[in-house]
Amino acid sequence: MTQQSLKPTATAEDAGEGTRVPAGRSWLDQYFHISRRGSGVAREVRGGVTTFMAMAYILLLNPLILSGRDVAGDTLGRQALITATASAAAFTTLLMGFVGRVPLALAAGLSVSGVLSSQVAPQMTWPQAMGMCVLYGVVIMLLVVTGLREMIMNAIPLALKHGITMGIGLFIALIGFYKSGFVHQGRATPVTLGPAGELSGWPVLLFAATLLLIFMLQARNVPGAILIGIVGGTVAAAILNAAGVVDPRQWAGGAAPELHGSAVSMPDFSLFGHIAFGGWGKVGAMTVALIVFTLVLAGFFDAMATIIGVGTEAKLADDQGRMPGLSKALFIDGAGGAIGGVAGGSGQTVFIESATGVGEGARTGLASVVTGLLFAACLFFTPLTAIVPQEVASAALVVIGAMMLMNARHVDWADRATAVPVFLTVVLMPFTYTITAGVAAGVISYTAITAAQGRAREIGAFMWGLTGIFLVYFALHPIEGWLGVR
Repeated sequence: MTQQSLKPTATAEDAGEGTRVPAGRSWLDQYFHISRRGSGVAREVRGGVTTFMAMAYILLLNPLILSGRDVAGDTLGRQALITATASAAAFTTLLMGFVGRVPLALAAGLSVSGVLSSQVAPQMTWPQAMGMCVLYGVVIMLLVVTGLREMIMNAIPLALKHGITMGIGLFIALIGFYKSGFVHQGRATPVTLGPAGELSGWPVLLFAATLLLIFMLQARNVPGAILIGIVGGTVAAAILNAAGVVDPRQWAGGAAPELHGSAVSMPDFSLFGHIAFGGWGKVGAMTVALIVFTLVLAGFFDAMATIIGVGTEAKLADDQGRMPGLSKALFIDGAGGAIGGVAGGSGQTVFIESATGVGEGARTGLASVVTGLLFAACLFFTPLTAIVPQEVASAALVVIGAMMLMNARHVDWADRATAVPVFLTVVLMPFTYTITAGVAAGVISYTAITAAQGRAREIGAFMWGLTGIFLVYFALHPIEGWLGVR
């Protein structure tokens, strides 16, 4: 993504009621300011379709991440998850198009889904986990409305924000390798290649081939590389399965890549409104607060950077990141957390893949409307997405993880006050299988090392407060024992 000093091209549209609209333009042009931003309807439609193609993989990956069991042993149905993912993406993206009027598309955030699956569900039921999504969405909306987002963004060091993104990327990649069967829990070692130190079966080899194909397509800058890779891997899987080369039982979960019945079906909205806000007493107020905070970290900071980055690419932002409608975009992104929780498909956030549509000429919210309508159309084709084998979808998870790790180029590895906290943040997320542990270690180590360098005044009250909270988080068990809680 090109980062350069640009002057906003859309400031006239925010000049107030006195701004005059030239005669002869259609209502569509006037509402979305298509001509003012130097675009056209055809370019907007093309950009919206391109963005959808680049991020349609979320319909497969989000159900994969949320396929685990909750504390009660219950799971979310795949068909219902696909419907929830598509409906929430459609609604929030349409909202961004019609209200925000910027070329930004939203869908389930993989980092948020990762937190829900690995950290929240093992301690709560799925309805309670979706209730946490609603809470974190409300928190982000309040941060935007009150202006506290600026204070928070300035308080947490930029390098640590990059470290959080990288850690979540490595965490997501681990999930992909594990769910594909490429990595197993070893007998004499914590993890191993395949079930016994070697790859076993055609499905895992198909995962490796799909992964390599996507990387090759990305290296060639092919638009929609992830989606093309998934489609290609699924076709290959269907051929191998139909030819009898692969025993159907070898596919993950025993789900062979074949279509049962019609390719078109009515959407399954059984997860809609399936949320709960009570029953948190078993996990404790501290745990609930830390989970909400982690979800805010996972969804808020990436969205801020993505909105500014895509806005700059679309020549809507200046060199200081000021963009027409920024507050609306941030508010809608926060609302996406609550909307996704109510839909049952995880919190929604702005996708960096929106930049692919901008690259095709998208400059207005009309492109987002097109993307949202395409997601809505997918509600009736869930049987087609259900035939994608887990091994193929897992390859895309690894690719997303690799893309998130590219933030390493922004870290000053020569500065220990930066390098050590980022390192601990990145490695502890996958090593402990807990995103909060990585964030906590990063915050504590940054505060300690910066203070040891005689720069305690640079830390700030907010970071000191976070350090205290995370110290309690790590020492929660002995503290509860000391207080006689356990």
